[in-house]
Order: sequence, then structure tokens, then C-alpha cells
Amino acid sequence: MSTTGASADPLAALGSLPGVPESVESVRKAVDRVYGHRIMRRRSNEITSEAALRGARGSAALSGADWALEEVRRRTDFSGDDEARVVGAALRLTAEAGQLLSIWRQSPLRVLARLHLVAAANKEDEVGRPRQAGEPVDEPLIELPLPDAAEVHGRLEGLAALIIAGGSAPALVTAAVVHGELLALRPFTSHNGLVARTAERIVLVGSGLDPKSVCPAEVGHAELGRAAYMAALEGYASGTPEGMAAWIAHCGKAIELGARESTAVCEALQRGAA
Repeated sequence: MSTTGASADPLAALGSLPGVPESVESVRKAVDRVYGHRIMRRRSNEITSEAALRGARGSAALSGADWALEEVRRRTDFSGDDEARVVGAALRLTAEAGQLLSIWRQSPLRVLARLHLVAAANKEDEVGRPRQAGEPVDEPLIELPLPDAAEVHGRLEGLAALIIAGGSAPALVTAAVVHGELLALRPFTSHNGLVARTAERIVLVGSGLDPKSVCPAEVGHAELGRAAYMAALEGYASGTPEGMAAWIAHCGKAIELGARESTAVCEALQRGAA
């Protein structure tokens, strides 16, 4: 992660990059529209459940398992082929995220390890811990240069320190940096994309921006498409102010699209209740 100069609060410094304040404000308005919907006052649990399902589907699509929503909803066995296991991992992570909110601010690395354990769903030695020197990474859809294990450990410690310290950065900025850093580092031997997008969700919920988890950014990332996702990620990995700002804006647009998705769910429920 690059910041644009020395700062006691480098995440807050990113919040002042050109275009980022506008993205932050646009996200806030989109989230407020969902929370202000009349259906949210009476049926928010249903909206949360539907957002979780749609978010998991979107995250799985970005990891190569682009299933129709109704197929994800219908299926009960996710132990078959590789795509089924990816979808199953995404669903497990979405369910697990809400259980880890209280731990995140005190021990983010512990949460990340738990997320990888849940995603991998096995007990192999490399599961639930950052990769070690010489261990391969199974993440074929991300083609960025792979940092070595020593760099991964150092940057994870730095990221954890920023999260624990808190600060004044907008939730969008923190979520985007956590997401981008995990994708750039690929700290685990597998499932890094799924873990990164779940961590983004945890930040958005835990920050209070989306406390009921009804604005699934994963839906927006999938809707914007893998090519745009990878292009924005390359901007983040470049460490330039322009690249960082573009990645944050991309994440902001994804949240807005997730909010729009849940607004549409609210409208459908309202029509059904009329």
C-alpha cells in the first residue's frame, strides 16, 4: 500500500485524493436511500438475507463460478466440482462475516486467518495462516506480480496496525484499502479473492456505514465486470495517487450498485405487500 506522503493517518490522507471525497459522498447517499426505504423499517432481516445471498453469488462469479442467482438459491450440495466448491466457500464466508465483527478491530489478522479456514474448509497445513516462502498460490484470475512471503508478512502487519489504530478515514477508503491490499498480496495459498471481498464487507458493516449489511459491494464488483475489476486493481497495485484514487472510486461504485440491488429488492417486496 502506498500513501501519498508521510502522515500519522495514511488512510485519511487517501481520503483527500482527487475524486475520493465525491465517491465517499455518493456512497453515503446511495446507502441512505436503502436505509430510508419504508420496507427496511419492517423487513430488514429479509433484505439482509437476500443481500448476503446475492453478495456471495457476486463474489463467487469474480472467482470464476458465475452461477445464476436461482441456482445458488436452489443448490444444497456444494461439494461437487470446482465451481460448486467456490460458490460454497463464498456462502460460508458471507455467513461467517457477521460473527467476526467484534474481533476485527482488535485482531484483524486473526479474522483473516479464520476467513481462510472457513473458505478452504479443510485442515491442510497451509490453511488458516499466511503463506510461507516457497508455497504456491492458487489464484489464477489475478495476474499481478506475487510478493514474496517476507513482504506479505510485513505488509499484513502494517495493515493490521492501521486497522487497530483506527483513525478518521471514511469507511469506503478503509474498505477499499483492505480489499486491494489483500488482493495485491494474496497472503494465503488459495481463496484470496473471496477472503478480500469478505473483509471489505466486514469493514463496511463494522464501520457503521452499512450496519445491517444490505449494500453488498460484491454484487457491484461482479456487475462492473472482471476486466474493470482487474484494471482498477492494477491501479491500486501501482501505488500512484491516480491508481489508488481509481481503485477507491471503483469500490465506491460497487457499493452503490449493491445498494441499488437491495433497493430493487425493497421495491419488489413492497409491490408484493401492496
